[in-house]
Amino acid sequence: MKVLLTGSAGFIGFHTAQALIARGDSVIGIDCLNEYYDINLKLARNKILSKSKNYSFYKVNIADKEALFEVIKKEKPDKVINLAAQAGVRYSLTNPEVYEESNLKGFLNILEGCRQFKIITLIYASSSSVYGANTKLPFSEEDRVDTPISLYAATKKSNEEMAFVYHHLFGINVTGLRFFTVYGPYGRPDMALFIFMKSILEGKPISVFNNGNMKRDFTYVLDIVEGIVASLDKGYSCEVFNLARGESQSLLDFIKAIETNVGFEAKKEFLPLQQGDVPVTSADISKAKKMLGYNPKVSINEGVKNFVEWYKEFYKI
Repeated sequence: MKVLLTGSAGFIGFHTAQALIARGDSVIGIDCLNEYYDINLKLARNKILSKSKNYSFYKVNIADKEALFEVIKKEKPDKVINLAAQAGVRYSLTNPEVYEESNLKGFLNILEGCRQFKIITLIYASSSSVYGANTKLPFSEEDRVDTPISLYAATKKSNEEMAFVYHHLFGINVTGLRFFTVYGPYGRPDMALFIFMKSILEGKPISVFNNGNMKRDFTYVLDIVEGIVASLDKGYSCEVFNLARGESQSLLDFIKAIETNVGFEAKKEFLPLQQGDVPVTSADISKAKKMLGYNPKVSINEGVKNFVEWYKEFYKI
C-alpha cells in the first residue's frame, strides 16, 4: 500500500518508514526538516531512506495547507501516519507558538486532507504526557485525561479530541498512539539517553531531576514501530492505545545501564523536579496487547546497548 508518513525524517518516523519499506509498502515522506535539534541527524536518516525506490520525500511543513494538499493530490496515498509534531515538554514552556502551529494547525490540516481526499485511515501520534497530573498507576486508556501540565500535553489531548470529531462527522478511521519515553538508535538529542551519553563521554555532570526519584516506562523504538504498523493494518474506527514497555524503570537504573555500556561512571547533579514534568510514568498496555497483538520485546539493557553502539559508530568515537 502507499502510506503518507509525516515526520519521516524524525526519530520514530525514520524507523517506521524503514519497517514499511522493508515489507514492500511505498512511503511518501513529509518533513519540514526544522532546526529544533541538529538537522544533520535528520538529513542522515533521510539519506538512508532515500536509497529505497519505495521512498519519496517532500520537504513540507504540515502547517502549510496548500503544500500539504498538493502532495496528497499528487501521490494519492491509501493511508496516513501523522508523526510530525513539535515535541518536548520543556521547550513548550519557552516557545509555545510553534506547538500551536505544528500540533494544532498542522494536525487540523492532516484531518482536512483525509476528509477532502477521502483517505479513510489515519494513525497519529499522541503522548503519555496527556495523563498529566493523574496519580492512578498504571495509566490506562480508560482514565480521564483532564489535567495536562504542559502546553505540549494539551496539544496532544486536543489532537485526540479533534480526531474523534472527524471520525464522528466524516467517518475517518482514527487511531491515536500514546507513546511512552521512546529511545534507541538515531534518537532525538533533546532526550535523556542522548544527553546522558554525550555528557558522560565528555566528562560533564548530568542533571538528575527530582533528586533521582523518577521512573519512566522507557520503550525501545522498534517496539513502538511494531505498534504503529499493527495500528495501520487494523484500521480501527476510533481508538487510543498506550504504546510502552509496560513496566517502569528507575531513572538511576537507566543511567546505570548507560554507564555499564559506556564504561564510565556519570557525574551526577541532583536537582528538583522541573516544571511540566511528572515523577512517574507507567502504562497499562493490556488493550494494545489484546487488540493490536502488541508485544514489546527489547529490555532496557539490550536497548541501551544498541543505542551506545550506534552512537559510537555515528559520531566516530
